Amino acid sequence: MRPLTRFLSPLALVAVLSLTPATLPAQGLFSPAITVNEQVITGFELQQRALMLKLLRAPGNPTDLARQQLIDDRLRLQASNDAGIRPTREEILDGMEEFAGRANLSREEFVKALGGAGVEEQTFRDFVRAGLAWRMLVQQRFAGRSNVSEAEVDRALSKGGGSNVRVLVSEIIMPMPPQQAAQVQERAERISALTSTSAFSAQARRFSATATKRNGGRLPWRDLSEMPPALQPLLLALRPGEVTDPIPLQGAIALFQLRDIEEGAYSAPEIASVEYAAYYMPGGRSEATLAKARVLKSKVDRCDDLYGIAKGQPEDVLHRDALPPADIPTDVAYELSKLDPGEVSTALTRADGQTLVFLMLCGRSSKIAEDADRDQITLGLRNQRVAAQADGYLAQLRADARIIER
Repeated sequence: MRPLTRFLSPLALVAVLSLTPATLPAQGLFSPAITVNEQVITGFELQQRALMLKLLRAPGNPTDLARQQLIDDRLRLQASNDAGIRPTREEILDGMEEFAGRANLSREEFVKALGGAGVEEQTFRDFVRAGLAWRMLVQQRFAGRSNVSEAEVDRALSKGGGSNVRVLVSEIIMPMPPQQAAQVQERAERISALTSTSAFSAQARRFSATATKRNGGRLPWRDLSEMPPALQPLLLALRPGEVTDPIPLQGAIALFQLRDIEEGAYSAPEIASVEYAAYYMPGGRSEATLAKARVLKSKVDRCDDLYGIAKGQPEDVLHRDALPPADIPTDVAYELSKLDPGEVSTALTRADGQTLVFLMLCGRSSKIAEDADRDQITLGLRNQRVAAQADGYLAQLRADARIIER
């Protein structure tokens, strides 16, 4: 469970927790609101957890998030009890102390601040107990199955390993022909104010020119270090659900919504250079040119194949280069970040939209430090594997559970 206090600085946390609580209706608060495998969640628990999440500024709707967390907590505790795992009072108090310490507060100070905002100490204690029991269960159940071989570490090094920060992003890239510039700019300003992932995805399906438009612009988890250097600080400045300001590109405008962010266990070796090829096709994003690009895509497997395609044409129809990420144009760098070697993007244009860019990634090379800490990389890979197994186990528990809303 990722610590929720990362959403607040210590000063902001103290300020928010000092707020006067709203008066909560008493009627029916202690009646069952949800049962999970015959275990009761009361209305009071839901309100308390939602209030705590709101104070901690957790992303999303506090009520919905509280419901999901409490259901998962019941499943975690049931599985832990079945395995004979029950955190002791001292372990729970230590866990509460550690959690409060992330806000530079003692356990007593944190509990007092929560209480001043209307959150009972038991709510905090239950939150910590469920997370602690689950971590103990996951360690017992999966740690022995998560060994990492030397070959896997070597592959991680050769690929640049994994970043210490990963982001889950959705994208919209809209063509911006000169005659429609004002209209597209106005639309982009409206989209940048969205905070709903579903609303952003609806706009992506309607207006985006990238291949991801079919699934609402959603991209898979990606190491932040793989993103263009100009985009990295923009994403780090967002909270989940927020959208960047419109980003002007050559012949287009882009927006990115942060859906989630997480910290990993080790940092990736720096990417030294990215090699790519761009083949320029007249006709822009017309149906005829896009059809030709699809045919071309089926014929080429690597960048060298493009020389045969460009043979007999002007020299500037094909551009190939190997550059550090910071030296690559932002729009090109972003499209390349989504590709594996040999893959192609046709999202970009040049010459005011009159030329389609058939962009292919040739390869990446990494700077691997001589003192690269293999133990740290091994730990990171093992933690990723354990986390994936734990997520799968919880999803299975949820699927098998009997959950009744009252």
